[in-house]
Amino acid sequence: MKKWPWWVKTLVILVVLFGLIQLIPFGHNHQNPAVVVEANFDGQSTKDMVKASCYDCHSNETVWPWYSNVAPVSWLTAADVAEGRDNLNFSDWSSNSVVSQELFGAAAEVVSRGKMPPFYYGWMHPQAVLDASTRQQLVDGLQKSAGQ
Repeated sequence: MKKWPWWVKTLVILVVLFGLIQLIPFGHNHQNPAVVVEANFDGQSTKDMVKASCYDCHSNETVWPWYSNVAPVSWLTAADVAEGRDNLNFSDWSSNSVVSQELFGAAAEVVSRGKMPPFYYGWMHPQAVLDASTRQQLVDGLQKSAGQ
């Protein structure tokens, strides 16, 4: 009987484990909830920047890429979207003007500090990467939206 090298055994085990984790159902439900109340932005350019950089995690209009069906990436993607929607959801916006101002203000603050969008989001979504000028335009637009 032929003895297999250690790396072949390891590779086989990894492939089998990768196949088995695909059976775990978490992260495969990609049905977006209905849009309840959409945020009222100060202008179309702000809305376009928010859609490009924020909507996949912070709205009910998530575009689920193919890799969001492959574990363990599907687990990370589903968790990021759930957390993003819990923190700020542009598709379930408050009609209360004070709350709306606070949400826009908080979004502007997080974007201005460079915390959003997260650096790793840009790896697969280069259109979402904000250079300094675009970041400032987005912050200004969010602040104007807060002051409506």
